Amino acid sequence: MSNVANPLTSDPIALRAMLAAERAENERLRQIIKELQRHRFGRRAESLPIDQLLLGLEEAEQIEAEGLAGEEAADLAKRAERARKRRVNRGSLPAHLPRVEQVVDVHDKACPCCRGQLHVMGEDVSERLDIVPAQFRVVVTRRPKYACRACEEVVVQAPVPARLVEGGIPTEATVAHVLVSKYADHLPLYRQAQIYARQGVNLDRSTLADWVGKAAFLLRPVHARLFERLKASTKLFADETTAPVLDPGRGRTKTGQLFAYARDERPWGGGDPPGVAYLYAPDRKAEQAVRHLQGFVGTLQVDGFAGYKVLADRNAVSLAFCWSHVRRKFYDLAQAGPAPIATEALARIAELYRIEGDIRGRSAEERRDIRQARSRAIVDALEPWMKAKLALVSQKSKLAEAIRYALPRWAGLSRFLEDGRVEIDSNVVERAIRPIALNRKNALFAGSDGGAEHWAVIASLVETCKLNAVDPQAYLADVITRIVAGHPQSQLDELLPWAYAPAPLKAVA
Repeated sequence: MSNVANPLTSDPIALRAMLAAERAENERLRQIIKELQRHRFGRRAESLPIDQLLLGLEEAEQIEAEGLAGEEAADLAKRAERARKRRVNRGSLPAHLPRVEQVVDVHDKACPCCRGQLHVMGEDVSERLDIVPAQFRVVVTRRPKYACRACEEVVVQAPVPARLVEGGIPTEATVAHVLVSKYADHLPLYRQAQIYARQGVNLDRSTLADWVGKAAFLLRPVHARLFERLKASTKLFADETTAPVLDPGRGRTKTGQLFAYARDERPWGGGDPPGVAYLYAPDRKAEQAVRHLQGFVGTLQVDGFAGYKVLADRNAVSLAFCWSHVRRKFYDLAQAGPAPIATEALARIAELYRIEGDIRGRSAEERRDIRQARSRAIVDALEPWMKAKLALVSQKSKLAEAIRYALPRWAGLSRFLEDGRVEIDSNVVERAIRPIALNRKNALFAGSDGGAEHWAVIASLVETCKLNAVDPQAYLADVITRIVAGHPQSQLDELLPWAYAPAPLKAVA
């Protein structure tokens, strides 16, 4: 803005220029204020978050069910009709669930007419879903000792089975439950301790922390192997998010970073399974990504973080940028008020996404060919259109910032047109970052750099399990048991979530 201490000129041309500059600056400040207001009081996402949408639907469905219950109580015919529809549409419950049979029989098996003996002519069978609250149990391990009557000094006894916590009370399944509760269900350890106490099991939070630390140390080689396998791919996604870490020396938290590297070839039918690996770093410097991805050769799909450009300059890495981030900047402007240029930019980008919806699931070659035929013209026309609009607007405006974000990255934004394996955006890795944000919201911060590294190790395995439809509780319990029992380090590939096969169950004596 102009310096009010300077005397105003009387030149009409200069005054008009000053007025135009002041108006442009005022408009920019208004946009910033609206964006801050939306950030503080409005929705954070571009569309209604699915969890918020489901929350609203839950309330509506509850109110509807209450009304239907009232109708059924007053009209038995409606109750019977709706019960019949439920039986028709319900479907069967999973076959693997144990069945507990309950027979509802008549008391008198004599014919009500002649008092003769009744015989069974059939039966009606219905199934309902039941639940037994989680229960603790104690596994008692007995090791008999054997002696020889002829040899007095001979005592034979089976060796003590290997345990994760030697001399401790938890089984490996118990430790796995603590890990999944903390890193998949986002329950801090002190809350877990409160839940256990309600069932009469008093476990100190520090005891649970000891279990987590031992498990994280044990699982480090699996995490390292997971990242090696991901880094051997030719196409990865990358993103990073803050990881607040307690800094006792200063009496507050410091801001570390969790870098996420993800692979997902399902949209184009690739042969490698999906996975994500998190790596903790104390800062966000470009050297962190360079160090992490040393030896990676291929395409890295990222947001606009400048650190990845340093990586591309040093290594054999091609950057593909994210159209979702470009779209988001125009969306912010369109939401704040009338913005014809931003609205038109959104409409053009939306057409690209409509094409992507049509080709999802097709082979990489088909995706490339259709993008060349349909998407390339849109992208080629959008760049000169943005340059023309940039020349018409104030260079200090938020609209100019949005356009300048896109134009220097145009080569990376266009890379998806040439390679069917490349996505239009980096939403794959952004979805992988969300559980980290949820855990951060519940736990607030990690207790140390080591705790943040534990977070990265276990969260990587948990989230990769989820991507491959593997139960993380069963996986972690089984893998910890195998490693404790001496699983060879040379066969770590067998322990990766996508290769996981449950070990044969052993009966507990």
